[in-house]
Amino acid sequence: MEITRILPEDCLCLIISLTSPADACRSAMVSHAFRSVADCDAVWEKFLPSDYRSIISSSLLSLGKKDVYFHMCFHPILIQNGTMSFQLEKESGKKCYMLGAKALSMIWLLRDTFMPFPWISTSLPGLSDRFPEVANINLVWWIEVKGKIETRNLSPNTNYVIYLVFKLRDRHTIEFKHRTVGLHVNDDRVAPWELRRVLIDPYRCEALYIRDRGDGWMEVEMGQFLNECGDDGTLEFSLRETETSNFHNRGIIIEGIELRPKDN
Repeated sequence: MEITRILPEDCLCLIISLTSPADACRSAMVSHAFRSVADCDAVWEKFLPSDYRSIISSSLLSLGKKDVYFHMCFHPILIQNGTMSFQLEKESGKKCYMLGAKALSMIWLLRDTFMPFPWISTSLPGLSDRFPEVANINLVWWIEVKGKIETRNLSPNTNYVIYLVFKLRDRHTIEFKHRTVGLHVNDDRVAPWELRRVLIDPYRCEALYIRDRGDGWMEVEMGQFLNECGDDGTLEFSLRETETSNFHNRGIIIEGIELRPKDN
C-alpha cells in the first residue's frame, strides 16, 4: 500500500520539507501521488530563505514556490544597490553571495602613488553581465583587494569556500607569474588564519587552486570558513601582494569575490 494512502497530505508535506530540495525532487519521481505532494508550495516554501519576498521581484511572487526556488538558483539577484549578487545553491538551498568589484575595497600602487581603480563596462564583448562594471587592472606595481560580509547573512552550519573571480586579458602579458599574492580569510571571532600564497597564473603547474568556471571567468580559492551557528560576526577576506620587485602586474580583470557552500 502506498504511503500516500496511509498518511494525510499535510503530514507528508512536513516530512518532505524536513529533507532537502534534492530529496524533494527525487520524491516527486516515486509516483504521481507523491509528485503532487513533493511539488506543493508548502514543501518548497520551507526551502526558500525566510526573507525571499523582499529579495525577489514582485512579478515572481505569483509563481509557485518551486518555480521561485529554481529561479533563485539559476538567476543571480542583484542586491545592495547592484554591488552584490545573491542566489541559492541548487542541491541544498543554501545561500551564495558574490561581492562585485565595487563592493570591495581596492588599493593599487603605481610608481609610489596610490591610484583609483579603472572600471570597464561589462557590456564589452567577452565580459559577464552580472555586474554593470568590473575592475580592470592594467598596470600596477602593488595591489590589495579586501571584502567582508556579516556571518548572520550566511546559511548556518555550512562550510563556505571563498573564491576570487577574475579573467586574464592575455596569457602572454599577465605578470602575476613573477611573484605570489597572499589570499587571506578571517573570522573576527577567532584567531587570524594563515595566508595562502599562490601565483595567479593558471598556465603553470603550480595553479593548484585555480580553475575555469565555465562562464568565461576563472576562480582561485582564497580559503574556507565554517559558519557553525550563524551568529553575529564579520568574515573578512583579502588578496594582497606579499612581495615587491621591479616587475609590473598587468592584464587581470576582477569581477568580484564569491562565497558558496563547499561541494559535498
